[in-house]
Amino acid sequence: MVYKNFFKPLFDFLVALILLVFTSPFLLISTVILFFQNRGDIFFFQERPGKSAKPFKIIKFKTMRDAFDMDGKPLPDHVRLTKAGRLIRSWSFDELLQLINVLKGEMSLIGPRPLLIQYLPRYSAEQMRRHEVKPGISGWAQVNGRNAISWTEKFKLDVYYADNISFSLDVKILFLTIKNILLRKGISATDHATMEEFKGA
Repeated sequence: MVYKNFFKPLFDFLVALILLVFTSPFLLISTVILFFQNRGDIFFFQERPGKSAKPFKIIKFKTMRDAFDMDGKPLPDHVRLTKAGRLIRSWSFDELLQLINVLKGEMSLIGPRPLLIQYLPRYSAEQMRRHEVKPGISGWAQVNGRNAISWTEKFKLDVYYADNISFSLDVKILFLTIKNILLRKGISATDHATMEEFKGA
């Protein structure tokens, strides 16, 4: 509990600050590329549920174009994903801006990924327990398959993390995250740029 309530928030803040400084060249390059690719539309903001399902606005690079079908529904993710967006996603640079959310105390470096607000009513009581901790930039589910595993598997891993949060587990996830990024492992679900919609347990 001491780690979870005191040392983890302190660790998050210090590491996020250091990472923002060291990754600033990649952030700048990504910003310039997306400025031209998206005609000035660089950033993506979206409301997501945080700890205790409290909403906050996540910030990411905009890697998809706005494109809709005849009924006004967004086209599939893999169709809307731009060339620059695909490159930025392959190296997970689109996630770096969430370090700002970490500095603001809305997210942690490690924790269950913050999903969509509309998923909240669809969770079982057990799945809802993923919101007992702050959402993270990376997590136990991300280093064990990320978008390439099923929702059921992902939520089990999220709840496992909530029950077993510790410094050693966070360090393990951090190093596995770096390894997966370098290997570009688990970036997308089969035939999808992101996971398919979660429709309920």
